[in-house]
Parts: sequence; structure tokens; C-alpha cells
Amino acid sequence: MTDAARQFIQPLTFAALTGHKVITSLWPQLDSEGSDGNTDSSIEHIAEAQWADALVVAPATAGILAKFAHGMADDFLTTMYLATTAPVLVAPAMNVNMWEHPATQANLELLRQRGVRVIEPDAGALACGMVGPGRMAEPEFIANSVLNALGRSHDLAGEVVLITAGGTREALDPVRFLGNRSSGKMCYALAEAAQSRGAKVILVSGPSALYPPAHCELVKVTTADEMRAAVLGRMPDATLVIKSAAVADYRPSVVADQKLKRTGPLTVELLPTEDILAEVVRQRKPGQLIVGFAAETENRLENGRAKLLRKGVDAIVVNDVSREGVGFDSDRNGATFLTANTATDLPEMSKRKLADRILDEVVGLRRPQSLLVELSGAEPQAQVSEDPEAEVFVAGAGSRRQIIIE
Repeated sequence: MTDAARQFIQPLTFAALTGHKVITSLWPQLDSEGSDGNTDSSIEHIAEAQWADALVVAPATAGILAKFAHGMADDFLTTMYLATTAPVLVAPAMNVNMWEHPATQANLELLRQRGVRVIEPDAGALACGMVGPGRMAEPEFIANSVLNALGRSHDLAGEVVLITAGGTREALDPVRFLGNRSSGKMCYALAEAAQSRGAKVILVSGPSALYPPAHCELVKVTTADEMRAAVLGRMPDATLVIKSAAVADYRPSVVADQKLKRTGPLTVELLPTEDILAEVVRQRKPGQLIVGFAAETENRLENGRAKLLRKGVDAIVVNDVSREGVGFDSDRNGATFLTANTATDLPEMSKRKLADRILDEVVGLRRPQSLLVELSGAEPQAQVSEDPEAEVFVAGAGSRRQIIIE
């Protein structure tokens, strides 16, 4: 526990609840007889750093994030951070203005580059009385993030996931291009989530300032034609294709050799680009899952389902890009996961959380719709399950147990 943590709760409380020693200082603690009681406590931060499977800081203040980012080692936690090679996860919690401050965001970006996993805070009412992002993520989500980081939830193990990311650029002249507002954040979050769940990830990305997850295969492209070639070239290796990139629908018919000068009105003829998603579906191999994305500004469910049927994909993730504060250039998003028979609402959340929710739905496509165990002829009676996403029925008394999970 840091000095700041001890202002809120005493070490004795954690010691009583866990049955373990609580470390509060980098230096040996003297007992009543003047002995430190532990001859190696001066290097305890090294021993703990080597022992730990993961280092989780929750809540992580703006101060501790700054220290981590800049290598300041002035207490047990910061020295342990520098000494550990285990996965590091931080769950920030602070005032909304502190969270959005450029210094905090720059520190977070630096930590992400170094492989630190940032568990995005939730938005809502804060202790200071303000409303917005900055509330620490729920403990259950933090625990799941830790398990994912440790590879304990490998429901995508054995899968090779091909993900397209970012927007493409279609040149108008040597200086200008046609593009869109996609930052690639949602796509990169999907890549990170898939890798944490055990998948091998191939990330085909248009221009982006983001850093890809460590150990994934990154293929950089610029134009829609380049993305098409990269996707089709690596598609035979993939078991799951997620087409989340914002690929240009049109390109200029002629690209000027020199910069176009402003001489008056200009008419540009546009030609449609190749439909990569449709081509992926045509070339799919047996057992290969194909998931598309649709960015809509109106009639999103109708347009999304029409695209699902027109393209022939297994599922479509529909984004409402007309809303303020979500989607383009934002760290938050909401979506609807559409299949031929279902529509699952995924409410606004951080893009990293949404990535896992999308993958939860994708994993569900691999499972049979019903799992039946020890069927009996009795009529089932509904029984409440602790899992809100499961429907469990248990047969009446005197019959063999019947369980159906959907």
C-alpha cells in the first residue's frame, strides 16, 4: 500500500482479510526491539517483482501513472514496477478533468507503448461531484482483464484472427487524398482483445498513429487496393476474419502527377473501389467465420441487416456514427451485433470493453445454440440462474435432471 492508499484504509484491514503481510514501505520496518525482523527486506521489491504473476494497480492515480511513465522509483510500488517482467495492468481512477488532461493522456500512451494494459475507467458520477469518465472500472471487469492478461481465458486459442483496421487513403494528387475520420481505435482494441484470449492475430491496418499489440503480425497498407491484396493474401491462414476497417468506397479515376492548383471549380470523377468484404465471403473456406462492420448515420438496424444479407457474412457489428462523443476519434463506442436471427445491443462503453463483448458474441457463433445434458421426458420448469445471459431449466421433482443452456 502506498502512503496515499493508507489515508483511506489501514493496512491491518487488508492483513486481516487476506492473511498476508501488507507492505507499506521500501525500507525495513523496525519492531519494538529495534530489529527489522526481516534481513532481506531491503531487496523485497525485487523478490516480489520476480514472484508476481501480474502487477495490478487499482485504483491507479494520475500521480502513480506519471511515475510509472517517467521511471520514478521512490517507493515500493514504483521500484517493483521497474523490477518486474510480469504483465502490468493499471485501472485509473481520478477526476474527469485530470483524466482528460493532456499530461495524463500522454503518460497513458507512453505506458501503452511499453506494454502496460490500461483498464479504461467507467463514466458516471464521481466522488468529487462531477460527472464523466474517471470512475474505476468494476472489480469484476478488472479481475477478468487480469485473467485475460494471464491467458486464463483462452476461448480463442487455436484461432487465427485476421482483423482490418483504420481508414484507407485514396490519392487525389501527390499532396491530397480522400479519406475518412476513422482512428482505428476500435480495430486495435479488437486485436488486443483477441490476442489476450489466445488467438494469433494478423492486423492489416491503414495509416494510424496507434501502436499494435505486441507479438501480433502487423501489415501496413494505405489504399483500398493494398488492403484488398493484403487481406486476400493472408485470408487462407485465418479461421476468423473481422472486417472492421473503414475502407474507402470510392477513389479518384485519375490521380494528378503534380499538385493541383486552385484555379476555380473542380470536378473529380470517382470510381467505386473493390468490395473486399464481398470478395472475402466468396473465397471463404469451410468453417471460416466472417464478421463485418457497418457505420451508419440513419436506420442503422435496417441498413445493417440489409448489409448482412447482401454480403453473406455471419454477423455485422453496426455502429451509430451520428452520435456525439462515441465512435470516430473517441475512446468509447456502442454497437449492435447482428446475425441472421438475432440483434444484441451493446451499450456505450470503452472500446476495449466493447472489443471483448464483440468477441464474446463471435465465440458464441462457434457454439451450438442449445446444449442438452441428460434429457428427460419431463416438462422443464424455469429456474433463475445467477448468469444473466443464460437460461437454465431444471426438470420437475422425481424426474432425471434436465439442463438446457442457451
